[in-house]
Amino acid sequence: MAAPNIAQLGTVTGKTATVALSTTSATAVVNNAASSGKCFRVVSLYVSNVDGTSAADISINVYSQDDIGGTAYALCSTVSVPADASLIVITKETPIYLEEDKSIGATAGTANDLVVVAAYEEIS
Repeated sequence: MAAPNIAQLGTVTGKTATVALSTTSATAVVNNAASSGKCFRVVSLYVSNVDGTSAADISINVYSQDDIGGTAYALCSTVSVPADASLIVITKETPIYLEEDKSIGATAGTANDLVVVAAYEEIS
């Protein structure tokens, strides 16, 4: 099924995804499965460094397939997040639409230092 026509909405459900990046491998943050029949409007994405002393790098990518598969397209690449600070990657003024079979993933430069919080609307 193609993405729903957002001019004729049936249902819009607000959701929040939270991920603690415990490894330096890519980790899914928001995932819109193939054949979901939904479009996701990501309205915010924050990365917070929970380490009190050291900065940590973050990369956020939009993937061409769900489950962080396919090709990765950078939203931010190897950006340093200072100790005890946050980075705003997506805002409601600059939303990202995830159609079916697309995902957003995060890759930390240091394990266990970063958490990601994303708010999105599930549109069907």
